[in-house]
Amino acid sequence: MKLFLQILLIVSSVFLVVAVLLHRGRGGGLSSLFGGGMQSSLAGSSVAEKNLDRITLLLGAVWLISIVGLGLLLKV
Repeated sequence: MKLFLQILLIVSSVFLVVAVLLHRGRGGGLSSLFGGGMQSSLAGSSVAEKNLDRITLLLGAVWLISIVGLGLLLKV
């Protein structure tokens, strides 16, 4: 179980860094390379940005759960 959580932590850390770097900054970002530059007419942000937000939140939750799980396993 400890090895699984360590691998999950490393993988989620790498993907979380990539997801954060894909977000649009003030002047655009790497997300504009993948269709983030097209704005939706009804909403303030595009569908790609909304999906990227959801993916980033999911990865953050997985990262947090693996950190807490590893901390509990190492404490006991």
